[in-house]
Amino acid sequence: MTLVLVMMAFFAVLALDIAVPAMVLSAMALLRWTVCYWPSPRLYEERAA
Repeated sequence: MTLVLVMMAFFAVLALDIAVPAMVLSAMALLRWTVCYWPSPRLYEERAA
């Protein structure tokens, strides 16, 4: 029974070890995309002129 609990804990941590970096990388990619493609104020000034 103890071996089963150890294995369950190991695989639960292994899943987190994959999921957490994936979430962090996704957030970094979203932030980079937002910064790169955010409309600049100059764009609106050029349209108004």
